[in-house]
Amino acid sequence: MAPPKKSKKAKRESKKCKSMSVVPIEPRATESDWWDSFWQKNTQIPGSAVPTDEAEGFKHFFRVSKQTFDYICSLVRQDLVSRPPSGLINIEGRLLSVEKQVAIALRRLASGESQVSVGAAFGVGQSTVSQVTWRFIEALEERAKHHLRWPDSNRMEEIKSKFETLYGLPNCCGAIDATHIIMTLPAVQTSDDWCDQESNYSMFLQGVVDDEMRFLDIVTGWPGGMTVSRLLKCTGFYRNCEAGDRLNGNIRILSEGVKIREYIVGGTNYPLLPWLITPCDHNDISSSMSGFKKNHDSARLLAVRAFSQLKGTWRILSKVMWRPDKRKLPSIILVCCLLHNIIVDSKDKLQPDVALSSHHDPGYGEQCCKQVDPSGETMRENLAKHLQQSKEKDSSN
Repeated sequence: MAPPKKSKKAKRESKKCKSMSVVPIEPRATESDWWDSFWQKNTQIPGSAVPTDEAEGFKHFFRVSKQTFDYICSLVRQDLVSRPPSGLINIEGRLLSVEKQVAIALRRLASGESQVSVGAAFGVGQSTVSQVTWRFIEALEERAKHHLRWPDSNRMEEIKSKFETLYGLPNCCGAIDATHIIMTLPAVQTSDDWCDQESNYSMFLQGVVDDEMRFLDIVTGWPGGMTVSRLLKCTGFYRNCEAGDRLNGNIRILSEGVKIREYIVGGTNYPLLPWLITPCDHNDISSSMSGFKKNHDSARLLAVRAFSQLKGTWRILSKVMWRPDKRKLPSIILVCCLLHNIIVDSKDKLQPDVALSSHHDPGYGEQCCKQVDPSGETMRENLAKHLQQSKEKDSSN
């Protein structure tokens, strides 16, 4: 026997009950309220260095322009609204908009301030800051992958052309460097692996950048106690280059008939390889090698400056992290690199005081790697001779 039909009145009551159980969504018109209240609250501090112009003030707090901020929101919107929003409310009991969630996460990453301080600036609790930031990191890590990838052949030709024009280095595809992300660890998690040369517990971040200081390849998660040369050899980038699957593009034939393969430049803490050219660290070097070293250093500084900008923009990376989850820390680092690239791709101009004024790894001396591949040494000598001949030709004209 079929169940009895509900009366129209019962249906109306049932529908009413269901509608009352739906979680209320903050109206679209009120989503801009967070910025007005945040701006008023955080610019009234005496002695504050916040710019008086709102557009510049926005970049001061969140490192990106309003247009780029909206783009970031569009990337993560689906993830931030599709997951249960329980607990994501402000002190007035209203649900947080996607824009406010993104703002909280960006402020946490940009300032490196405690979750309590960031929460106070937005009128939310510490646990909300923690939850919102991690949700944002998970979402952007998945949705912004296209902002950090190895260039296709057309883009690589543009990069090589820039390096040759700016630094006189033919067929150069980028610059490589590494930096330490310093942290404190509980006594039960400490080990010599994580204790680096300066007796800090740290995690490595290595990156290859192009002529615009955009990250093309990064690796992180490895203990800071290892050497940079050892770090390199643990990476997929190294394995791909050694196998001929990367830096395997067009060979450049110089006017002297010398063949130059694709390569990147790095410091003396890296091994000299056919695809990784490091400077000559001898005192008695030839005039051609001395001139090459100056150009090489200028190109290599792109990677140094990129890390200074990364850690200056996203200050959570330059401050000592208090007992981070080592399984989650690589995701935080990756997202900061993705945000760095989004800024480059969006052509946002950072404020001049954002980048670190000192080296990105203050107190860390460069450990010299003695490994020299004969083919790499020949490459370096050929590049030095080519650079000298090019300069002599230019001076004669």
